[in-house]
Amino acid sequence: MLQNKIEIYDTTLRDGGQAEGIAFSVNDKLKIIHLLDELGVDYIEAGWPGANPKDIEVFEQAKTLKLKNAKITAFGCTRKVNGKAEDDFVLNQLIDSGTEIITIFGKTWDFHVEHALCTTLEENLNMIYDSVAYLKSKGKRVFFDAEHFYDGYKNNSDYALKAIEAAHKAGAERIILCDTNGGCLPVEMKEITEIAEKHLSDAVIGIHAHNDSDTAVANSIIAVQAGAKQVQGTFNGYGERCGNANLCSIIPALQLKLGFETLGENIKKLSSVSRQISEIANRKANDFSPYVGRSAFTHKAGVHASGVMKNSSTYEHIDPETVGNARKILISDQAGTASIKEKISGINLGIDLTNDDMRKVLEQIKNLEWQGFTFEDADASFELMVREVLGIKPQYFELKGFRVISDTRGIGPLNTEASVKVRVGNEILHKVSEGEGPGNALDSAVRLALKPFYPKIEKFKLTDFKVRILDGTDGTGAKTRVHVETSDGYERWDTVGVSRNIIEATYLAIVDSLDYGLLMQNEIPQNKIVFR
Repeated sequence: MLQNKIEIYDTTLRDGGQAEGIAFSVNDKLKIIHLLDELGVDYIEAGWPGANPKDIEVFEQAKTLKLKNAKITAFGCTRKVNGKAEDDFVLNQLIDSGTEIITIFGKTWDFHVEHALCTTLEENLNMIYDSVAYLKSKGKRVFFDAEHFYDGYKNNSDYALKAIEAAHKAGAERIILCDTNGGCLPVEMKEITEIAEKHLSDAVIGIHAHNDSDTAVANSIIAVQAGAKQVQGTFNGYGERCGNANLCSIIPALQLKLGFETLGENIKKLSSVSRQISEIANRKANDFSPYVGRSAFTHKAGVHASGVMKNSSTYEHIDPETVGNARKILISDQAGTASIKEKISGINLGIDLTNDDMRKVLEQIKNLEWQGFTFEDADASFELMVREVLGIKPQYFELKGFRVISDTRGIGPLNTEASVKVRVGNEILHKVSEGEGPGNALDSAVRLALKPFYPKIEKFKLTDFKVRILDGTDGTGAKTRVHVETSDGYERWDTVGVSRNIIEATYLAIVDSLDYGLLMQNEIPQNKIVFR
């Protein structure tokens, strides 16, 4: 092992899969394995062989995988109390999984030995030694997860050290110290890790932290500074209870701030992999996650935007591009001219803007936000607004009117019908459609009218729909803001609509989503674009 190299051991597929609401399929696990391998992760814990049919199939398919960087590991536990290692079902399942590396956990907390395993302290040491030695005799590389090591050390330091010593003597290549309950604080982590590293001075120590005290990332980093050479964790911090140590924060901290080698140049893929794993896990990505979140390098106040334009270090601790992320300037009533310039610089308007143009855009933003609009999460509506202010917004269609009717038609679910009158070019079309609700019916009717002229809108799908009442004091007559997220299967864009009528607010957001999608597709409008 290189002296400055820190091994990254990913357990998203096993520990991460234990998070509430996550259930990886076989295909999901294989996709994530390929993503992590391309990223350059050293070890990927694919699951517990024999624990369930999915994991059995994953390990079977893993035998044929041609990985570039990572090694697949299988996870299990020590032999049963008073049993023989060679007869142990779990150990033999691990051997049959076909992986070169096997990770097993064993008890290092005397409290667990006596009250969970219900055996003697001596028998537990034998279980650890026998299990590691048996796996080694079968030609396997063995990593030992010292379960509850930190709690064990605090309760009975001599016994906890004897437990990891037993694994090391039996031939375990890595001794991973686990904060299984996630209750250890950084000051304890440093002291105990240094003691363990000194006690097994010729062993390779690792760290496996849980986040129940919200210190898993800090604990992992401190453990490395105290001598650990392997970090175990999950992507996006997925895991049981409060989650595991988040590799998306640990990796850049170690590599970019402390100079350790983790992923090398591949660290630029970190944000992308994080978001792809979120999609596969069917979990909304945490926009506020450090380093990889979409808001991690977002600036709203005009002073901040002005600062980062002059020198990004004024309000950013790293260059977002080093982890594959991007700076984002939010446009709001707190924005100044610097914010507007930075935001518009990323839009290909095809014209040079004057200071008067900037002033007009800023005035319109503040006027619309006073009405209840917000462009923080509606970049598409922002661009369309800018184009409208500058007189260069394409007019793909014009709404002449719409009607929405809902009725029960007797016993049964509520039925909603929308009719729209739309002008496209020189034609006026009247279309009717039914839907699951007013928004769905209206969206379907507008699309029905436009598809003959703009077939590409067939690819546009609403992926999120949010409604917010802006002023609760007005009750049911309050202004409503509707936020719509749309995707064409490759890109996502956000639009917003505001009105006292929720259906009109929905319509405004939907129209912007269609307009922006057509603009992205470089569609030529049937109506002329009016330039200033």
